[in-house]
Amino acid sequence: MLDERTISLVRAGFKAVLAADEGPEQLARSFYAQLFAEHPEFRNFFPASMDEQREHFVKALAWVFDNLDRDDRVVPFLEQLGRDHRKHGVDGSHFRAGGSALITAFRTFVGNEVWTDEVEVAWHDTLALVTDNMAVAADSDEMPPYWGATVVDHRRILDDLAVVRLQLDESIPYYAGQYVSVQIPQRPKLWRYLSPAIPSNSQGEIEFHVRRVSGGWVSPAIVGETVVGDRWAVSPPLGGLHVDRSIAEDVLMIAGGTGLAPLRAQIMDMARMSRNPRVHLFMSGTYPRDLYDAQTLWQLSLSNPWLTVVPVTEEYEDPWWHSTLSAELPSGMHHRLHGPIGKVVTQFGSWADRQIQICGSPSMVRTTLYALRKVGTPMEHVQHDPL
Repeated sequence: MLDERTISLVRAGFKAVLAADEGPEQLARSFYAQLFAEHPEFRNFFPASMDEQREHFVKALAWVFDNLDRDDRVVPFLEQLGRDHRKHGVDGSHFRAGGSALITAFRTFVGNEVWTDEVEVAWHDTLALVTDNMAVAADSDEMPPYWGATVVDHRRILDDLAVVRLQLDESIPYYAGQYVSVQIPQRPKLWRYLSPAIPSNSQGEIEFHVRRVSGGWVSPAIVGETVVGDRWAVSPPLGGLHVDRSIAEDVLMIAGGTGLAPLRAQIMDMARMSRNPRVHLFMSGTYPRDLYDAQTLWQLSLSNPWLTVVPVTEEYEDPWWHSTLSAELPSGMHHRLHGPIGKVVTQFGSWADRQIQICGSPSMVRTTLYALRKVGTPMEHVQHDPL
């Protein structure tokens, strides 16, 4: 457990990085340059293009530093991250080398005037906590670093969205709400995080809902190039979204676009149980076409009276330039509400008596969190994956 002074020093230093023009990019470039200079063999673990790798690295650091005072959050995350890196061929020794390179990169960034002995001790202690948890988890994990899977179905639901069903070589022990990383044959060494849209099952089937990201490397290939028979690699599960059944609180779920997938998987899993808390699901998108799975959720709500589904869109109509337009919402479903999802949800109050989960794009999660804070929602009730 780190003391408050140590946490404060590290957070203040990283805040200076985030505030500087191109600070995060500069720190990440310096870190990887230092790492590869000290250990040239490490370069083989990474893809040729490092742009997204650097971005993910800074985001992971930001989440860890924001949660340093929450051992119950940061330690499981670091352990999962350590196990996840095994897919690259990494073991515990690599994490400790990475900690040394990050300290050198940060010291170079802030300069000697700011880098006092106290700051150095704080960063050493913090990164020792980070790398030790990752290293121990990686070296002690008995699961394989990844599983093989074969694409058995690829359906283009919209021109920019596909549903992909795979048959795993062996069933993966994930629970509904978690996410995994995948590698596809069209983009070797480029792993991307996706959330299964169905619960784990003994048949070894898994399904992903993938939206094409403009300028992305992997999602356009999944949507536009994947064919039945492709072989994917799927890493061990990560994340901790879940419904806590040990408490009496009901549940609020807020989904944006394909962020619906992990919430959908949990609802399907709950539907197999005899008793459940009430679940209020707001499924949202920019356009009506983004409510691509409304029929499935409506059918689930018909047979599970504890589930209420409310569709929300920011725009009233689909854009004219898309070739695939939305289907009509099911007859009897709650009428569609309009506006930014955070604003719509908070019109009904603070939801302070609910367990809350938010899933969607980073910008959607951030704006929804802001809206909830503004109306006094207790943040300790809110779950979302690291952005």
